[in-house]
Amino acid sequence: MLSPFKTLLAQFFNLPEDVTASVSDAHGLQLATAVLLVEVMRSDTHIRDTERAAAVWALRNKFALTDGEMQQLLAQAEHTAGSSNDYFRYTSAMNEHFTQAQKIQVVEHMWQVAFADGHLDAHENHVISKVAGLLHVTHGEYIAAKLHAKQAAGLA
Repeated sequence: MLSPFKTLLAQFFNLPEDVTASVSDAHGLQLATAVLLVEVMRSDTHIRDTERAAAVWALRNKFALTDGEMQQLLAQAEHTAGSSNDYFRYTSAMNEHFTQAQKIQVVEHMWQVAFADGHLDAHENHVISKVAGLLHVTHGEYIAAKLHAKQAAGLA
């Protein structure tokens, strides 16, 4: 019943099919996680190799992916992030399928990407704060994830 409506919206807003698809399957959850990491990379003015490497490490740590699957996931995430205008579609799937510990881990991985270049940009901080709120990560959990990522980056 909603499928024709969803198709109409996708055509009206010229959205790619993968953006309008449900992210409840395993690949969708991987894509949602990758998109959020890419959003941290995109939030400051320069995407650095160290940030990309941190995102790849985080995705490898969270999901068992081959090199080809990783490259395809990152390419899809970059494309999806470029045409996305909110985080809710990604965080709502995570809220439905991830445990609280897994959601905190996503936030920590976002911090790791932000700290990868040795500098925390205000825009990176804002993106992570917004996503943490949407994931229902408490302020204490948010700060603990930030401090842990900062220490892991050697910036403590």
